[in-house]
Amino acid sequence: MRGMIHGMTDMAEQDDERSAEERSRERRRAAQRGARRILARGTPRDSIRERLALLQEAGAEVYDLDEPGDVYGDRIVAALEQRVAALLGTEAAAFFPTGTMAQQVALRCWAARTGNPAVALHPLSHPEVHERQAFSQVSGLRPVRVGGERRLPTAAEIRDLEEPFGALMLELPLRDAGFVLPTWQELTETVAAARERDAVVHFDGARLWECTEHFGRPLAEIAGLADSVYVSFYKSVGGFGGAALAGPRTLVEEARTWRHRYGGMVFQQFPTVLSALVGLDREVPRLPEYVRHARVVAAALREGFAAAGVPWARVHPEEPHTHQFQVWLPYEPEAAAEAALRQAEETSVMLFANVWNTGGPGLAFTEVGVQAAGLEWTADDVRAAVRDFVDRLPGGA
Repeated sequence: MRGMIHGMTDMAEQDDERSAEERSRERRRAAQRGARRILARGTPRDSIRERLALLQEAGAEVYDLDEPGDVYGDRIVAALEQRVAALLGTEAAAFFPTGTMAQQVALRCWAARTGNPAVALHPLSHPEVHERQAFSQVSGLRPVRVGGERRLPTAAEIRDLEEPFGALMLELPLRDAGFVLPTWQELTETVAAARERDAVVHFDGARLWECTEHFGRPLAEIAGLADSVYVSFYKSVGGFGGAALAGPRTLVEEARTWRHRYGGMVFQQFPTVLSALVGLDREVPRLPEYVRHARVVAAALREGFAAAGVPWARVHPEEPHTHQFQVWLPYEPEAAAEAALRQAEETSVMLFANVWNTGGPGLAFTEVGVQAAGLEWTADDVRAAVRDFVDRLPGGA
């Protein structure tokens, strides 16, 4: 009986926690929609009507909307695949409904060719953190962790890895480490080290579109270092979803077969594909500008927290590698989140629009992204918003 009571109490507490999380999410969504000033105004939370209207308006600029819709990957889907292959300088590309599926298919195809199902990857890589062991549970792949610091694996770490591996997967940028990238020289050396071990190289390029400013290289040259690359159409690009796998024609054709086997042969995909084409046309050319302004915002954030006397406030990396980065503060996540929401609700200025996470005892971090809306912010605007945010933190001035 006592056990039943404890169990019911635990369930009630879990329900309360879920309710609190949902209330916080709803407040954050409302604050994002109502904010007069925000660093990145994402479209996923817009209404369906708003998103469809935008798609119809912009879609006519990139594709003939009087053309018939796609059926199992032809017409507009094929047009997007050709566009991606041209942008990345690869022989071919295949559209996938998700990046999780695209990468599993790519790496299982490489495993069959190399005869080794081991995939070397950083412990903070997306498949290790966010995909519920999909590599091993679904695709028969065996993740082998390499590196461990908040950066991509180095050439020395690849050479010293004791276990043989058939493929090296590099996430560019490494999101959970702070959207970090290596230098161009470091990247080329790491790729060369993998090739010395007779391994293929696959880029998890969900956000590859963001990398050109940091590397000072065009997309095709970056993608050309790898044997295959996956890109996302909603991260950075603003599409409804979807992804593409690009690489040698023989690999892509084999991937199409596995796409069908994985259930990715969707009857019609034109809304998602059209939104991807719009994003490639509108957002991708602006990403270098976003990256440059993110560096202005990051510097102003550091200066603002220092002037406000907040101990151990950090921007990581100090100079962002992409248009996204992390901010770390010596507060509990709930306190930082409440201060951010109150600032947005009371002033219509939303400095921190994303979730705050636990970074350790008494530490919280959040992700900051700068897009079109953020270009309006000057360094002075950012510093003023920091002062206002700090006033709402526990013990604020």
